[in-house]
Amino acid sequence: MSVEELEKAITKLSSKERARLLKLLEEMDADEWDRQIEEDAKNGKLDKLAKQALDDVKAGRFRKL
Repeated sequence: MSVEELEKAITKLSSKERARLLKLLEEMDADEWDRQIEEDAKNGKLDKLAKQALDDVKAGRFRKL
């Protein structure tokens, strides 16, 4: 199914069905984000950022939230 076909089908949904679809898409997006972060962490792509954050804390370059 193409995006154009999906768009047409979505316009036929009730507001309750659109809300349900939106929730589903948000959950799918969050799951993909989590998967990507986990993959990046396993592959060492976040190591530089983690080291920089720890160095900043040790040097007092941070703000408490």
